[in-house]
Amino acid sequence: MRCLKVSLSLGVAASAMLASATLAQDAQTSDDAMNLEAVVVTGGAQASEPAGTVTTTTTGRTTLDDRQIDDIGDIGRTEEAGVSFNRVNNSLNIRGLDGSRVLTTVDGVRVPYLLDATRGASGGIDTIDFNALSSLDITRGADPLLGSGALGGVLAVRTLEPGDLLLGGRRIGALSKSGYDSTDRSWFTSNAVALRAGDTTALLQGSYRGGHETDSQGTIDAIGPARTEPNPRDYDTYSLLGKLYQDIEGGHRLGITAEIYHRQDDFETRTTQSETGTYRRGDHFSGEEVERRKVALSYDYEAPARGEGFLDEARAVLYYQGIDRNSTVDARRTGTLPGIFTRDNSNEEEAFGFNAHAAKDWQLGSLDQRLVFGTELRTAKTTQYSAGIDGCLVTPSNRSCGNLHTNQADTPEVESNLVGLFAENETRLFGDRLRLTPGIRFDWYENTPELTPEFESSAAYDGTLPDASSDTAVSPKFLAEYDVAPGLTLYGQWSRGFRAPTVGELYSRFGAVGTYLRIGNEDLEAERSNGFDAGIRAGDEDLGGRLNVFTTRYRNFIDTVTLAPPGGLYPQGGVSSYENIPDARISGVEFAGHVRFLDHWRARASLAYAEGRNLTDDTYLDSVSPLTAILGLGYEERWWGGEVSTKLAARRDKVDDGFKAPGYGVVDLTAWVEPEALPGLKITGGIFNLFDKTFYDAVSVPDSRSQPDLYYSEPGRAFKLNAIYRF
Repeated sequence: MRCLKVSLSLGVAASAMLASATLAQDAQTSDDAMNLEAVVVTGGAQASEPAGTVTTTTTGRTTLDDRQIDDIGDIGRTEEAGVSFNRVNNSLNIRGLDGSRVLTTVDGVRVPYLLDATRGASGGIDTIDFNALSSLDITRGADPLLGSGALGGVLAVRTLEPGDLLLGGRRIGALSKSGYDSTDRSWFTSNAVALRAGDTTALLQGSYRGGHETDSQGTIDAIGPARTEPNPRDYDTYSLLGKLYQDIEGGHRLGITAEIYHRQDDFETRTTQSETGTYRRGDHFSGEEVERRKVALSYDYEAPARGEGFLDEARAVLYYQGIDRNSTVDARRTGTLPGIFTRDNSNEEEAFGFNAHAAKDWQLGSLDQRLVFGTELRTAKTTQYSAGIDGCLVTPSNRSCGNLHTNQADTPEVESNLVGLFAENETRLFGDRLRLTPGIRFDWYENTPELTPEFESSAAYDGTLPDASSDTAVSPKFLAEYDVAPGLTLYGQWSRGFRAPTVGELYSRFGAVGTYLRIGNEDLEAERSNGFDAGIRAGDEDLGGRLNVFTTRYRNFIDTVTLAPPGGLYPQGGVSSYENIPDARISGVEFAGHVRFLDHWRARASLAYAEGRNLTDDTYLDSVSPLTAILGLGYEERWWGGEVSTKLAARRDKVDDGFKAPGYGVVDLTAWVEPEALPGLKITGGIFNLFDKTFYDAVSVPDSRSQPDLYYSEPGRAFKLNAIYRF
């Protein structure tokens, strides 16, 4: 911890010296409407970040609105083939990996994937308000310069900036969006206002959404294992975003950002109820409460004249971020464990961090170069606790209550520290036709458990505190791009990545003698990847496409294993833990293309296929999606437009124990109109699953299923209607 505190202090000092150095350069008056270079790679900062991520695609605000992309699940439905939202563990699945193997960043700050390995609460990506976004990037495959977690890919989102509303030099601008989604019978409203006063700009944005359970094709409203309808659900979400910037002559900008997202879910868990069992009809309810808070101080710099100063671009962010996840149960037991049964299982992380990077164009002889370098410093504290009430007590004559483990921590309090340093340099040759970009990142991480009274009171506590877990990682990459002809580029990329073990994988401990035991493994090694991408990019906005083939080898995959079968001290479920799988591989192909024709028409296509294997056991990886494709045909004029699109998926049969999802094809229809008589107003609407097809998203169906298949099916025919007003 002391090492990282020193590093954070040095980082803040470096930021101050960076600002001083650039402020000391010859000042040049900037325009009132100062625009920093747009980001087209992952990370979300204002200034350019590490270049050379050839598998990144960007989706802007207009596309999000026109195609009715209102949450993360909509991305894979209509925009990105091969990308899915896994509702089982609340994470994005890219190239067959999800959970903590896919990194999420909001404005360049990582959002951790929190997993309560013993109580079931998990997620991270589900703490983002899509109505607060200006754009998002999806990177397929590892991005080594972003550090731990970017193995399967990266979702990098950027929130609205004052400049997104202050168009045309306006001093005040506003954006309002409201709508309805029949998928979960939800209403929402999102409103933002931005102001400019001289060199000061500000933005305030807020959203609210309230709705119910997500629909499926199940129609049996029973209780217990025969139920196919979703469990009844009520939810509410709200979010607030505030930004304040001060432009300073010479290309400098200081800023402060505050953000909060909160969601409350309440379920009547009818799948757990029965007429004669432990939980009778109306006796079992559950819920989840999630909150993410962030405050950040930022400094941005863009040189008035590129190439003349010490730096061309720079960005530094000092932030605090807190994330809380609480899963609850409110029930009454009948039978051998009678009485009230409540649980409030919390998993929290509080983090302080400093991110900084800078860019400089320079020359080596006659060769143009671009150097990007930076750092990530982060310290976090993770706590887990289960509070509850049980209607029975453990006595010599009633051992059955020994399964009711609560009012305890299943993991110790853990302090996590991270220091990352990265750099890459692009060299341009042959009139910029050939570009070579080597890059490297160094990481040091450490997880240190601390004994607490809550952990000591655990029924599974064995009197010892696990050891600290630390390691270093060196993640290089090399990208080569060659313009064969104008608008036609060949490329190849080699990259390595890693993922540090999570707190739960290292230190969780749940169970008791006489029942079962689930334990972490403090000796886990970080997962490693070694990947190759090769492909071609061609064309422009009117006619273009990309084709990419990839193969990635993974070492030390972390998986759940059985250490001892039921029996002995643990007769109910034995002993299970985590171990590293020595060898796995995922390979595949990705394609996207588009064409404009006959003035107003546009066609697009996206395709993805991957196959994953556990090479150690010679089995398939069950988390990999089948061959999928998205095809769209749209028409657009000045005041209106629309698109019909279809998502096609092949049958998924290359699985080990996973769900063999049948193939499907679903059709969506979206349209928008901007009434000429009402400038600034835009109405968008859509009908989804037009033909009411029964289908399954393979990655959202759990391997072990307690309900009939229809319970896990995707929504049937649904519609959305949104009204957007900008002024």
